[in-house]
Amino acid sequence: MKNIFQPKLFTLLKEGISKEQIMSDVFAGIIVGIVALPLAIAFAVASGVSPEKGLVTAVIAGFLISFLGGSRVQIGGPTGAFVVIIYALVEQYGIDGLIISTIMAGIILIIFGLLKLGALLRYFPHPLIVGFTSGIAVVIFSTQIKDAFGLNIEKLPSEFLQKWQIYFSHIQEANLYAVAITIITILIVLYSKKITTIVPGSFIAIIAITAIVSVADIPVSTIESFFGTIPSTISFSIPNFDLSNLSMYIAPALTIALLGGIESLLSAVVADGMIGSNHRSNTELISQGIANVVTPFFGGIPATGAIARTATNVKNGGRTPVAGIVHALTLFLIMILFADLAKLIPMACLAGILIVVSYNMSEWRSFVSILRGSPFDIAVLLSTFFLTVLVDLTIAIEVGVVLASLLFMKRMADIGGMIPENTDSDEIENYSSIPEGIAVYEIGGPLFFASAKQYAETIKNIGFSSSILIIRMRHVPFIDSTALHNLEETIKTLKNAGVTIIMSGTNDKVYKDLKQHNIVSLIGENHISKSFEKALIHAKSILNTKSN
Repeated sequence: MKNIFQPKLFTLLKEGISKEQIMSDVFAGIIVGIVALPLAIAFAVASGVSPEKGLVTAVIAGFLISFLGGSRVQIGGPTGAFVVIIYALVEQYGIDGLIISTIMAGIILIIFGLLKLGALLRYFPHPLIVGFTSGIAVVIFSTQIKDAFGLNIEKLPSEFLQKWQIYFSHIQEANLYAVAITIITILIVLYSKKITTIVPGSFIAIIAITAIVSVADIPVSTIESFFGTIPSTISFSIPNFDLSNLSMYIAPALTIALLGGIESLLSAVVADGMIGSNHRSNTELISQGIANVVTPFFGGIPATGAIARTATNVKNGGRTPVAGIVHALTLFLIMILFADLAKLIPMACLAGILIVVSYNMSEWRSFVSILRGSPFDIAVLLSTFFLTVLVDLTIAIEVGVVLASLLFMKRMADIGGMIPENTDSDEIENYSSIPEGIAVYEIGGPLFFASAKQYAETIKNIGFSSSILIIRMRHVPFIDSTALHNLEETIKTLKNAGVTIIMSGTNDKVYKDLKQHNIVSLIGENHISKSFEKALIHAKSILNTKSN
């Protein structure tokens, strides 16, 4: 247990944290707390629950994830990924059903961590992740049309197509004030960065628009008209549940656990790349689990690591879990002092914020990039996307994983298990004669979603110890979009560290995929050789130039 659960905060406290770093973390935590405020409220409202549930989640779960987590800089709280699941759960089972499912999901995450499954969750194919993330973005966008246009619709259906039918039938009832507020909010969020990068645009929009609407008494719906006042306290309560009905919550609980686990580990990996650190995946899963077990008893909703807030933390100087703890305390103080004013926030303003969030979640560039690639990856992407939007997120993940596995087996069958012809003109296997400063790493076998992460980490570690890294690709029959994504991020990291990357032995199919995903231009076409002998000669010439 000791080796599995090792919170980063405790390790850093033993090593000692400088006063300068603590001050930097406190500043970053306050900024992230301000960033999280409108998002916590907006995600709760979009999920069909009252605003304070989002704030409670950001406070309680945010504190626990930073205090017990396996990442230095992870920021936890409610995220857009859960909106679809929460909305459907509340509609079908009510608030108590949501609470029970969240607690069960937390227990599942703890079990995942104790069984050391942290590494396994990273094997989800990139097209699958982009597919359901883009699908969730489309669903979130569709849920905000009612408030964005100020439509007076009492009950919206949960089905995507039916929802849009209702919108079109009521579009003539649009409130032009609400439409204007939505557009202005979007513009403030998008363009406020040109004026200030310290105060987030969503926070500026909420303060400015709420003040104008209140003073001018503009006739639009507000949080108060939908939910009443926002409590300024956090209270403990036990949900009502029947043990005989627990089985019906297993599927939604597993969906919450898988989605929460994947998103938190993805966020931690992104953060690792930004600060040059390594998170503890199993510790992170356990902390996420504890947060999701505890938070519902205080009225919270599912929580996970939030990529955007974590990145904001890093960019503002956060380097230890102290920043995440301060973020939670900042939100708690805001909730105590200003909850009564939050009820005045216009729903159209929250809709504008969430429309920007859905756009940022959409990953449309990655979506388009995958559509240009292998038909196998396209099949996984589109099936996951359309199932997420039109059917159900749980089914989308299940089908995506099974389809990705089946297509991989088909791909392996197509190459007949044979190693491709060696394109290198010589067989230099003894690297001991290679000059210091040049490292060589050979990839053996297909570069696909299950092996991509491990190869990327190894390439990164070897690359950091040299000034030139030669990657031999002669035994790589194909490369999928997950591997291309991971390889691109790894090469960018190494290039930023001043490492020159050279490739040798790529077959025509792999070279075409590398070129299509801009990795050839990232490395430099002159740094890709057909033979290892030519790659080594090129590396030596670069080394001589660098030394002179």
